[in-house]
Amino acid sequence: MLTFNSKKQLSEFLAEDIGKGDITSNLLTKKKISARIISRENAIVAGASYAKDIFKLNGCNVKILKKDGSNVKPNQTIMVITGNAGNVLACERTALNLLTRMSGIATQTYKLVKKIPKNTKLYATRKTAPGLRYFDKEAVEIGGGKKHRLRLDEMVMIKDNHIAIENLISLIQKTKKKYKKFEVEVENTADAILAAKEGATIIMLDNFTPVQIKKTIKILKDQKLRDKVMLEASGGINSNNIAKYSKTGVDIISIGSITNSVKGIDMSLEI
Repeated sequence: MLTFNSKKQLSEFLAEDIGKGDITSNLLTKKKISARIISRENAIVAGASYAKDIFKLNGCNVKILKKDGSNVKPNQTIMVITGNAGNVLACERTALNLLTRMSGIATQTYKLVKKIPKNTKLYATRKTAPGLRYFDKEAVEIGGGKKHRLRLDEMVMIKDNHIAIENLISLIQKTKKKYKKFEVEVENTADAILAAKEGATIIMLDNFTPVQIKKTIKILKDQKLRDKVMLEASGGINSNNIAKYSKTGVDIISIGSITNSVKGIDMSLEI
């Protein structure tokens, strides 16, 4: 199984931006400076530890004042960086890009989590930017959500395109022989009941309305199947309707927009 090496990935991010060298910063005198990263708005900090690592890769010293998971207000300092002027500035954009993106994800996640009861969990999806999945998912967790599966090798999830190729019952029967836990995505109540009867452990109710979810749960309860499965609501859920979905009785709500439609937090580095 592949393991994630954050230092290697951060080094690649930095090399991508610097190229053969920061020719503008190389024009500066080789003096030691102190800089700070500040937030321009209210946010949940995420990625501070990785931003620190980016600066350290280029020989800078960093003191974090607002750790990951902290609330930050406008004009508050998140970290202080000291080092050679050219080294600090060469890292500026890479560190800010990751920090503002992760903080944006964490902040959005936090706001959504506050709208739902504690027994309903908010999950991320695999709708992440290539190369940034681990960072995106960690930001979700910092904001109070759950990562769900990181890669395809972590859990079986039978989706509509799999079912288009092979019969649902056949796929579930094959899966049960090898895996104790697996998820099935369904688009109607009949398939949800079928998946539960066949032994699915998680059922994703894709693009169901709250009314449809309540109807499905009632039938599962009537057939004494509800307690045997976890139910996940997904598709078209946002900050305006998440409370309604959380009141249906589902166990999980998954939202792709928290990682694929990221609004970064406004932050800046000041000398």
